[in-house]
Amino acid sequence: MKKGEFNLRLKGPVLDLKFRTPDFKLKKPDLKLKKPDLKLDDDAKFLLTWLNSPLKTGAVSPSGKDLAKAMAAPVDPDAPGEIVELGPGTGPVTEALLARGVAPERLILIEFNAEFCDLLRQRFPGVRVVQGDAYRMRKTLEGALSGPLAAVVSSLPLINRPEEERLRLAHEAFSLLGDGAPFVQFTYGPASPVPLKGQAFTGKGSKRVWLNLPPARVWVYRRM
Repeated sequence: MKKGEFNLRLKGPVLDLKFRTPDFKLKKPDLKLKKPDLKLDDDAKFLLTWLNSPLKTGAVSPSGKDLAKAMAAPVDPDAPGEIVELGPGTGPVTEALLARGVAPERLILIEFNAEFCDLLRQRFPGVRVVQGDAYRMRKTLEGALSGPLAAVVSSLPLINRPEEERLRLAHEAFSLLGDGAPFVQFTYGPASPVPLKGQAFTGKGSKRVWLNLPPARVWVYRRM
């Protein structure tokens, strides 16, 4: 008799039956979500990334063209200095910044997701892509800047972060920005995602961009 088998002998006419021992081990279902495939469309990449890490990704789909255009609008393409984009994802805002006239070599993208970094490098040759923590932008960009920034444009899900962390990001941005340069941030909420009371900067919100999913608003902050 082989391993994993057993015999059953019945009284009466000799019946020598041979059975395999049933395997009662249950396999655990594989619930791990696949990483975004560069061949998927942007919505699918974003959704898979959001399902894996909703607090880091924030949105379930990339910014629509109208929102991306609204985020690029406050950026002056002729102002001196580099422009930093935080959390570019699959690059809709990057595309809007380039369409506005920003030279690729002036753009620095900080993206945490390695797959998105690969995609951004393929999609936007000439643009600098830095894989790192955008919430610690000063440390992430250490030694990478040639001077004061012309703008910081953020698609980070600030509303998911504690208030002190949102304020720290804004202060880090202004410590790198030139005089009068904007810090641009979008939000799905009705109020400013960065607290304004008692701060040395002001903020102005745009009209709601209804054609985005979900509808969003763009806030532009400047030092007083």
